[in-house]
Amino acid sequence: MTLSADLAAVSVHELEDVRPAAEALAAIADRLAGLRVAVCDNIASKHTMLDAEGNVLAAEVFGWVGEDERWWADTRLALSSPIPRACRYESEPFWVNAHGFYARQPNPYLAQISLDHFEKRALTKAAIVVPIHLPFGQIGTVTFNCRERRRDEMSAEYAAHADLLGILSYRFVAGYTKAHRVRQWLPGDCQLTKREVECLRWASIGKTDKEISLILSRSHATVRFHIQNAGEKLDAVNRSQTIFKAAQLGYLGAVAA
Repeated sequence: MTLSADLAAVSVHELEDVRPAAEALAAIADRLAGLRVAVCDNIASKHTMLDAEGNVLAAEVFGWVGEDERWWADTRLALSSPIPRACRYESEPFWVNAHGFYARQPNPYLAQISLDHFEKRALTKAAIVVPIHLPFGQIGTVTFNCRERRRDEMSAEYAAHADLLGILSYRFVAGYTKAHRVRQWLPGDCQLTKREVECLRWASIGKTDKEISLILSRSHATVRFHIQNAGEKLDAVNRSQTIFKAAQLGYLGAVAA
């Protein structure tokens, strides 16, 4: 099949598309390299992914039903497993086993993540991992695992298929997220000014209004005005939520991290 056909097969436009799209992703992974798929749309959420009828995709479509395979029922996994932890620091597909993370480009953050007791914590000996970074700070993850559970080497599958699996994974998870989003948490078309962003960036690393006023050579009242004005635009109830919402919309970037 062509890339365009595969993309169409895994696309989700409405809830009724979720199950056939998930089935298509599972079939493509199996066709390419005999891989099993595990998908999480939001590593910060305790809710597992469902089809339009409320069936658990991990069990019903992707086949994770064994006693030691029900990863989707363990709400602690996002905090204990090194795989979702790595997805917070990496945006490109990588593969991982107990010996290390293997990505296209060096990433010093990955090198600092402990891989002790890897199989017990990650519930796999090796996996190709696709981080899914979505709007508003949401992070999902899709892993592709060998059917031969004893294998801990996936460099060949990664080299041959990681890019395609990355494209298809993003298309599926992004569509799923949009189809399930029923509430607008952030204001639409919010535009902050340069001064508002400057003040919020300094505030996000703990600077007080007085300190920001000295840094920017502006009055204390002016700094307070900019932050309050940004809060009104973001429909925030306080300073902390103003910073949080600005970060979710990408205004603060990595400069203040």
